Amino acid sequence: MARINLLAWDNQRGLSHDIRLLSAALVALGHQVQVTRLGPHRHDGRRKVWLAHARMWWQRLRHADRHATLYDFNIALEHVRPDWFGLARRNLLVPNPEWLSPRSQRYLARHDAILCKTRHAVGLFAARGCRALYIGFRSTDCLQPEIPRQPTFLHLAGASRMKGTQRLLALWQRHPEWPKLLVLQSPRTATPLTAPVPANIEHRIGYPGDVREIRRLQNAHLFHLCLSETEGWGHYLVEAMSCGAVVVSCDAPPMNELVTPARGVLVGASDAGPFNLSTLHRFDEAALEAAIERLLAMPGHERAALGVQARAWFESNEASFAARLDAALRQLG
Repeated sequence: MARINLLAWDNQRGLSHDIRLLSAALVALGHQVQVTRLGPHRHDGRRKVWLAHARMWWQRLRHADRHATLYDFNIALEHVRPDWFGLARRNLLVPNPEWLSPRSQRYLARHDAILCKTRHAVGLFAARGCRALYIGFRSTDCLQPEIPRQPTFLHLAGASRMKGTQRLLALWQRHPEWPKLLVLQSPRTATPLTAPVPANIEHRIGYPGDVREIRRLQNAHLFHLCLSETEGWGHYLVEAMSCGAVVVSCDAPPMNELVTPARGVLVGASDAGPFNLSTLHRFDEAALEAAIERLLAMPGHERAALGVQARAWFESNEASFAARLDAALRQLG
């Protein structure tokens, strides 16, 4: 059993999912896990870290062991936490490359390993001389098979500015003949549509406070438009696959590592430039139009097969995640 300190910003969004899912997996593996909740900046929580250092030095004096540490592993999620390095035998980072700023990248060499959510990320960090280990990740199982499914489209934009939402809405406005599109978007990032708005678009600005409503919508829509420009993992994309939905995503890494032609629909995308350690990719509008038309003409059994394969991948990934995580920690000792 290892003593693990999970360092993370509890942002009530993707990182909060990461904390919950990773800590549960570590506990299930038999480890002792402490979650240290910090802010979004490298040096947040200085009072907490000062108290932790004081506790460590007290234990060293008490046990006459000047090499003792409070933890076997510090595992930092997304943000580097240099103030905590001396408190553990090993310091690990589980990054989202798109949020790893140039300043934070200077601390990469001080980590014993980078635990990567995608194979694409392994290549990014290995190219910078890091010890990069693939663990993948996991997302919530959102399947509710009892909910009737309709051949309509869902786009969960949330508060992200990197899901192609405004371009998607503009494209749908040009196609009033298409089925209904429901977009859920935070008021922090939403731009209301200008008239005339066709009847096949529902743009809900605000976000359901009840997660049960979100789960209902995820299961009620056959098609999920997950057009991220980049992802560290992509919970909304993987959650859509858990529902057995037909997922439409950009044909660019790492999105095309999760969604493949065997279990979804990929849309051509162009390089839109670097963003921290990642590269942004924006969907090609003509390619998305062609993909929508293809889905609308696709026989029902072919749509169903894509959903079945998406669900099968989700189950396989969920079943293998703990083993990959365990193997990485054992390797690092």
